[in-house]
Amino acid sequence: MSLKKLVCTAAVAAFVVITAPAAGAQQAQPDEIDALPFMPAPATQVWATRSLSAQPGQAQPQFLRLDIDQLTPRFVTSDSPATVRITGKIVNIGDRKVSDIVLRLERGEPLDSEDDLRKALREPAAAEAVQPKFTPVTGELEAGQQKDFTLEVPLRGTEPTSLQVDRPGIYPILANVNGRPDYGGQARLAALSTLLPVLGVPGGETKGKPGAGSKLTVLWPIADRPRLVRLGGEGQSQLIDDELAASLSVNGRLYGLLQAYEQAVPQMSTAMCLAIDPDLLRTVQAMSTGYRLRSGAEGKGRIEAKLWLDRLKLAVTGRCVVALPYADADLVALNRAKLATMRTLAVTDGPKLIQDVLSVQPLPDLVWPEDGVLDQSTFDELVTPQPDRGYPGVKSLLLDPTGLADAPGTAPVVIGGKNPVTAVKIDSMVSDALQGSESRPRTLSGVTTPVESQPVSVQNALAVLVFRAGWQGEGRNVLVAPPRRWHAPLSEMTEFLATAQKLMTGGYATQTGLAELTGATPAVTNARISYPPEAGAREISAIISNSVTSQSVELNGLVAAMQQEDSAHAAPADLADPLWLGLLRAMSGAWRNNEQGARSAAEVSQSELDALTGMVGVTQPNSPILLGSGDSPIPVTITNKLDVRVTVRINLADTPGIRKLDLADQVLPARGERVVRVPVEVLRSGRFPVNVRLTTPEGVPLGDTVKLEVSSSAYGTITVIITVIAGIALVLLSGRRIYKRVRARNGENGAPSIENVTPEKSSA
Repeated sequence: MSLKKLVCTAAVAAFVVITAPAAGAQQAQPDEIDALPFMPAPATQVWATRSLSAQPGQAQPQFLRLDIDQLTPRFVTSDSPATVRITGKIVNIGDRKVSDIVLRLERGEPLDSEDDLRKALREPAAAEAVQPKFTPVTGELEAGQQKDFTLEVPLRGTEPTSLQVDRPGIYPILANVNGRPDYGGQARLAALSTLLPVLGVPGGETKGKPGAGSKLTVLWPIADRPRLVRLGGEGQSQLIDDELAASLSVNGRLYGLLQAYEQAVPQMSTAMCLAIDPDLLRTVQAMSTGYRLRSGAEGKGRIEAKLWLDRLKLAVTGRCVVALPYADADLVALNRAKLATMRTLAVTDGPKLIQDVLSVQPLPDLVWPEDGVLDQSTFDELVTPQPDRGYPGVKSLLLDPTGLADAPGTAPVVIGGKNPVTAVKIDSMVSDALQGSESRPRTLSGVTTPVESQPVSVQNALAVLVFRAGWQGEGRNVLVAPPRRWHAPLSEMTEFLATAQKLMTGGYATQTGLAELTGATPAVTNARISYPPEAGAREISAIISNSVTSQSVELNGLVAAMQQEDSAHAAPADLADPLWLGLLRAMSGAWRNNEQGARSAAEVSQSELDALTGMVGVTQPNSPILLGSGDSPIPVTITNKLDVRVTVRINLADTPGIRKLDLADQVLPARGERVVRVPVEVLRSGRFPVNVRLTTPEGVPLGDTVKLEVSSSAYGTITVIITVIAGIALVLLSGRRIYKRVRARNGENGAPSIENVTPEKSSA
């Protein structure tokens, strides 16, 4: 071959190898993150479904995706199977065929310290200490095709595919998929990483108990984002959407949470405590009697809501229950907005509602704030009793360790001050593991990966829980608190609670009730509140809090104008309280990092307030109003459709030709109508458009502005006076003119001259 042909051949080959992957790279964009975090996609895999993405600063194509459906065992003990088995599928998500696809399960060195484990939760640890032989999966996959697989490898031993685990530990493991895409060479194309806890090696060593077992408490959240718009009678309540119907039905999220609790509580009755959002409870109760959607359609979840609520009532009988702030309101944001009344309502209304609906008394004077943190100002307001309002003040708090300073260890501590409070610390490492990638980006062996909400977090949380009990123990408190709106499959919830039961059965952990923690006598009594900066960055935005503040001022003004007619009619609180709760929904912690959701909730609360103020207003007359005289009053019909008496003020807009006169505030009876004669003075005749609107004495607008057509042919008092003065002036001017003419005719000096007068002839 000539030198020229050799150079040409090499150039063509280089072009094919370089440009083909580049074309694929243009299609390899990360999945778009859901803009509504309160609507996560259902999770179905044990491990996070992630394709290998590009190294930072590089643009590489994605070819394969690895989905792992099952991992067995999830938690290895001495009586577990001697093999690790994974099942799943490999999907070709690229734009070309991939050949020679192989898979192996690798492991890293065991993680021996809490620092190593925390680091592995943020960024999966290296898993290349043991790299067994690859197992073939399929010869080739065309673009869009997929292949199911089952891989079973020995846990210990010297076989080529063995993980060679010979002692207990928390092991990073990696499922590694290699293949050869067209126009490229053999390379790692997909990988998934998680942690495998090994408390005992089958046929080998078992981890000894580290002194006294860990004291395990599980706070099980029953919460959702706010959906209730209006509470009404049977079939009259209104919801934003009908997603709760699916969540409460079989295979739904709330259904799974309750079922997992029901299955675990017989063996963990002391350790388990339900944390219930009262707003969710009220919403489900409203659904159980029939409801409609804001769009006007009829809701379809009545039966599901009733069945779920009946099961919840049965499940909590005699059990530990904690009331979340109403609608899981952001207490810090409420305090910053100076909404003290709403903040108090958020922590006092919920326990009463739970007791009324579920017939169980929640733990008293206990608050679990959003993210488990409070700032100093909010803390001071929460713990200060208000005897005049019947508010005893908070006595116990559930806080994240980052929300406390000078609080060593895991036992409850006392936050000192004028009103000392017991603070119980949540185990942040277990909670962070359960939160998983929902709260922060995760990476895979140094490779940037898309953020996804998948139950790999549960597997990692299992490992952390085993580490707490099996390697730390020593009577430490482990308060487990999954995310407020936890979205994990029922099988994952059940697996997590089953692991907790195994640890207690094996003596590595003991059950501890939450009431025991809040009622303990802490050794540390000088702890302080600490508010992390990152928590402040997640608060409800000032735009939303300003909107809610404006609505609260309007609602306060409306309530001040209301009076109860008699015992047969409603009290002002009956009409206002649902609106206060609606404002709390707009300030829900569910809207953290979701500005659009918060805006929508604020718009809903504003529309409900407008609907209430719109029940009082001016009635449009059927014909123009004719005034017979200049001081005739304008008749205005005002209507009150509310079931309370309302004091109103009639406001006339400035109108040329009409002068407003003073008018006292009017009291409208409940569901009544009155014709009020508004005193005015007409300055001229003609037709006048007069804009009339009602307000409360404090200036809150009521109803719409109504334009009245007023006609008058009469003259007003001022007009008459002006006319009379003008007439007098005309007479005076006319007289003056006549006078001048007479004088001009008679001359300036008085009598006329006789010189030119012809004498009269005598008749004699």
